Amino acid sequence: MTTATPAYRVNELTPDPNVHFDEKIAQSYLKYAGMLVSRGYVQSSLGGMVIRVPHPDYPDGVAYAKPSAVSLEEMTLDDLVITDIPCGRILHGGRPTTVGHQMNREILRLRPDVNCVIHLHHDETIAFLAAGFEEIRSTSLTFSYLMQKPAHYLPASLNVEEDVGPIKTFIADTNCIIMRRHGFTVLGRNVSECYHRTNVLVSEVKRNIIVETLAGLHKTRPEYLSKEDMAWMFARGDDVVYPSVVGGQKSS
Repeated sequence: MTTATPAYRVNELTPDPNVHFDEKIAQSYLKYAGMLVSRGYVQSSLGGMVIRVPHPDYPDGVAYAKPSAVSLEEMTLDDLVITDIPCGRILHGGRPTTVGHQMNREILRLRPDVNCVIHLHHDETIAFLAAGFEEIRSTSLTFSYLMQKPAHYLPASLNVEEDVGPIKTFIADTNCIIMRRHGFTVLGRNVSECYHRTNVLVSEVKRNIIVETLAGLHKTRPEYLSKEDMAWMFARGDDVVYPSVVGGQKSS
């Protein structure tokens, strides 16, 4: 069985006059990029964020992304590029995307419910796992309610930025990929949700470090939520985080 040759190459420049640069989307991108920077999550030009926008000519939508060799800290409106999702060709802008954009596009392709991906090389996450801890455990209720799916851990030997093939085997069951020696990738239905899930993950990493440090000093056993409790909260996240307005009777 032969595999069909893609119609376009990654980073092939194919400007599409029907793909208009939406400044409102771009300003939202810069706003959240700046918020990630202000929290100290960005340390280099690596890592990034992608926002999916629907488009009538592209079944998977189009992706707003940062190009290579510029950090989220340095981003301007002129830096943003727009790509398609299946091939990664450049529909707007003239600079190539990062290798991480291949992973982001594959996530968007496989998860139509996801419209934002944030990938960061977060210091504390890398350090905590490098110190010999096998996973980030939950100390709080907020992680499970916000994340709504368990984290998926990748070994240091597997780089899904360069080889996206393995992503299809686990992406349906997680909203957060922990990448040993690398960082993490967080998924959200919109940029706000993705940002807040990133924050709650970072907070949980910091809590783990504090809990393990204090427990070691006091020779106590850390208390973490059970996987059963977390599963119960995963299933009820929307009811807690995004409650519906209840209709009431109109006064006469």
